Amino acid sequence: MLAALLIGAADIAPERVALQLLDWLPIVSADSGLAPVEQGLLWELRLPRVLLAAIVGGLLAVAGAAYQGVFRNPLADPYLLGAAAGAGLTTTAAIVFMKGDDQALVIPAAAFAGAVGGVLLAYALGNVAGRGGGTATLVLAGVAVTSFLTAVQTFLQQLRVEELQRIYAWILGDVGGGWSQIGLAAPYAAASVVVMLLHGRLLDVLSVGDDEAGSLGLNVARVRLVVLLAASLATASAVAVSGLIGFVGIVVPHVVRRLAGGSYRSVLPLSLIGGAAFLVLADLIARTVLAPAELPIGVVTAFVGAPFFVAVLRMTRRVET
Repeated sequence: MLAALLIGAADIAPERVALQLLDWLPIVSADSGLAPVEQGLLWELRLPRVLLAAIVGGLLAVAGAAYQGVFRNPLADPYLLGAAAGAGLTTTAAIVFMKGDDQALVIPAAAFAGAVGGVLLAYALGNVAGRGGGTATLVLAGVAVTSFLTAVQTFLQQLRVEELQRIYAWILGDVGGGWSQIGLAAPYAAASVVVMLLHGRLLDVLSVGDDEAGSLGLNVARVRLVVLLAASLATASAVAVSGLIGFVGIVVPHVVRRLAGGSYRSVLPLSLIGGAAFLVLADLIARTVLAPAELPIGVVTAFVGAPFFVAVLRMTRRVET
């Protein structure tokens, strides 16, 4: 995060940025020599952008890890299970049909409802179509649901052509919303993360199987429902303030599992931290690689995530066979 604050498309010497950051600390005084315009750029643009990228990355990664624990499926991910698409559809509907302050009030609730609805639809479709099937069945159902919801979203976009550019930019992912978006996401993010972290031990128990977990006294249905709602709330919070940013929820938990083992008591908090670092780095690449132009952050995560997902899918199919 510090590197992302020091480096940017704007031509400000990193050492002067570092001095300005020190000067903002409560008991430290340092002369950075920055003009008020440059200080405003740091405070109003670069700092909230880095913080929002960290929040969104952490939420998507910990939600992905939680979905993988709930469904006992290493391919589960907010983007692939229909959660992000559901939140995207309802958020688009709010943008298209609502105006002004009403949007700010409705978007979080709409995104949450869409995220939960998307996951439940994918889960139900996977159960119906995949009786006796492999673990990839749920993901394939999620892909089908995602495609359908995206098609409906595209239809809504055509109803309001004048909003098309705004919606298109949102779909590709954007963490430049500023302090207002951080304030919007913070309460939902805090609540959902606390619930997921508190259920790490129970997800470990759930990983041995429903019957075995039930015999150990675990209320399997309740744990699944609570974690599913918390992960969907985290996804909805991220999507509502940043748009659709894919693959964070599958890349980061897999890397964490490789490095720290499979216990959800460690996978969940480390995914939160790793997801924050991953998306801050992706945003740094997005805003500097073609400077002064910016790449959508979703493009950067897709470049990393798409080949990674294919590799994970191949490993999963090899294990199943």
